[in-house]
Amino acid sequence: MKWLAALPFLALVVGMFFANRTEPYVLGLPFILFWTVLWVVLTSVIMFIVYKTDPVNRGGDRS
Repeated sequence: MKWLAALPFLALVVGMFFANRTEPYVLGLPFILFWTVLWVVLTSVIMFIVYKTDPVNRGGDRS
């Protein structure tokens, strides 16, 4: 599941070539700005999923 962490990087770097346009407007934002904001939010969701599925984090309190 750790490969999932590369998805936001690819979406922001490679996806910019495909999202580089101002039309259509989504939620009042040009498409490229919407794309960037969307992936900033999705990055948090993806990192949460990676954290929760990591076997190292499944243990109890180790103090």
